[in-house]
Amino acid sequence: MYTMKKWTLLLLALVAMVGVANAKKKAKPKVLVFSKTAGFRHDAIPVGKLAMLKLGADNGFAVDTTEDAGKFTYDNLKQYASIVFLSTTGDILNDAQQAAMEQYIRKGGSFVGIHAATDTEYDWPWYNQLVGAYFLSHPAQQTATLKVVDHNHPSTKHLPNDWIRKDEWYNFKSIVPGLKVLIKIDESTYQGGKNNGDHPMSWYREYDGGRTFYTELGHTKASYEEPAFLQHVLGGLQYAMGKHFPKKK
Repeated sequence: MYTMKKWTLLLLALVAMVGVANAKKKAKPKVLVFSKTAGFRHDAIPVGKLAMLKLGADNGFAVDTTEDAGKFTYDNLKQYASIVFLSTTGDILNDAQQAAMEQYIRKGGSFVGIHAATDTEYDWPWYNQLVGAYFLSHPAQQTATLKVVDHNHPSTKHLPNDWIRKDEWYNFKSIVPGLKVLIKIDESTYQGGKNNGDHPMSWYREYDGGRTFYTELGHTKASYEEPAFLQHVLGGLQYAMGKHFPKKK
């Protein structure tokens, strides 16, 4: 009887272990969308959050949204396959939170910046390297021609060579050397460009142990209903998440 009891307990333990393993195997990768602002606040943030939630639901990953910088501890961040800064502005993380973000990237995490992510953390040099540039200025919203210079990336492979659209076009400063530029803007097609004709709009690279992707696009509410733009963002996430990005069945 004692022996039977031992075998029963062992069998139950094995079943439990298999159940835990299967649960972990089936768990969706997670993305954290952070949209805290300490400067200008974009009115597209609410629809941007909804769009990110839908991208996750449609493509097999979970999305958490927050504006609570207290979530930036390494123990919390390590559960996420990528962190998205959705039109963040200003000084949004304290020293401890910045250190947690750095640790997350150095241990293989990833970052996606959308639009005003470059209008963020001007006094944090590491962040300048992560996001790739800082916001300088912008003219009035207008239609311009974007030049896709690299179609060999999941964020741009669906786009035409000349992508004509309306948005708010940033001029940049502190552009990091060595960015792998995906899209440039043709300054001859609109008024107010100040990057001397060599004007990047989207880029990616590996940095400090992790992956980073940025797109300047996404100021307008209409952007988050635009299939081409949403596929662009999804492709950026696919690159950033790497092996964690869900495979299509």
